[in-house]
Amino acid sequence: MIPVSDPPPHTSAGPDAAVDESQLEELITEAQTALPFELSALANRCASALGLDTALIYLVDLQQRLLIPLDEALEPLPVDGSLAGWAYRTVSPRVADADDGVIVWMPLVDGAERLGVLAVRAVSLDGVRMRRSRMLAHLFAMLITSKRAYSDWLAARIRTATMRLPAEMLRAFLPPRTVGSSRCVSTAVLEPAYDVAGDAFDHSVVKNVLHTMILDSMGHDLASGLTTSVAMAAARNTRRGGGDLADVVNSVDQALARWLPDHFCTGVLCRLDAETGVLHWVNCGHPPPLLIRAERVLDGALDSPPQPPIGLAGQLAPAARQVHETTLKPGDHVLLYTDGVVEARDADGQEFGLDRFTDFIIRSSAAGQRPAEVLRLLIHAILDHQRNQLRDDATILLFDWHPQHQ
Repeated sequence: MIPVSDPPPHTSAGPDAAVDESQLEELITEAQTALPFELSALANRCASALGLDTALIYLVDLQQRLLIPLDEALEPLPVDGSLAGWAYRTVSPRVADADDGVIVWMPLVDGAERLGVLAVRAVSLDGVRMRRSRMLAHLFAMLITSKRAYSDWLAARIRTATMRLPAEMLRAFLPPRTVGSSRCVSTAVLEPAYDVAGDAFDHSVVKNVLHTMILDSMGHDLASGLTTSVAMAAARNTRRGGGDLADVVNSVDQALARWLPDHFCTGVLCRLDAETGVLHWVNCGHPPPLLIRAERVLDGALDSPPQPPIGLAGQLAPAARQVHETTLKPGDHVLLYTDGVVEARDADGQEFGLDRFTDFIIRSSAAGQRPAEVLRLLIHAILDHQRNQLRDDATILLFDWHPQHQ
């Protein structure tokens, strides 16, 4: 394994640096209408046009345990314990010697979201080939992102088990696992991946504002998934109409009261101004958010007076929800979670617990793990604690503010 840094900006590869621009233009134009299952062959042709040998696309599965090739004749690779997985976990390229050259493992990343890896084979490696490999990875990350929105084949390809109907319905509403900008990043995980019902998360960036939300609906059936789906739709509808945080919560209250009057959900909704660090939040009967600063949890920093769950406001709450405010410091992390996370029990009945939960995040972050990787490792630790048999949905959302990166 050879870690790779960015090459000098003007490294030359001699005669091999020439590119047939007309051929490359044809391939990029063809990519616009290519079907998802045709991307494997297209990647190889683009690689050849760039003076590389071959390129293989691997996408991460729903639980982020395997890297699954789009070429159905190939076998998946483990995220933990492979060079490909190393590139995925660290979001950095890795190079390995091959019998007839080298293989460059390039992370496939769309914005802040990790999609998988691209395996680029070449006879040798230099600065030009390295930049072209990176360019190829950027291109196919964008292609995959644009095509997966309508491709059942891509959705099925990254599954390793049969998905139940409630989970299928709910996942149709979920955003990407990770979103963000140069000032803030939000990332989330949800388990059980194929059997989830009432838990959900949402996050969105609107100009310089990050919106986040976590929900836990009553019950564990199709109606639970329908409740959270209606709640997310109502929240997005109001956000996109320019409503503030109080308007968003009110719209969800009203939507559930009108369309699903016998159902409710707990939740936390947040609005972070990524320029100033001002955070507004509303807690509706949910475990309070946690604020992590300088590698420790600030006890009670985001606690607030209790308010009833969403959907019960008309019966139990005052006309207006209470919106709370604080100002984050650069580097702060805010953690939202559902009770299935800390209440996961092992065979002896011992809970995973809040202390173990927060300590895991603090230690992993201090070790230099990216937030998305921290949550991947954490949700696997929770599943291992309960031997992959969660008794309740478990959802975690973590966002941070880092204005110094602008």
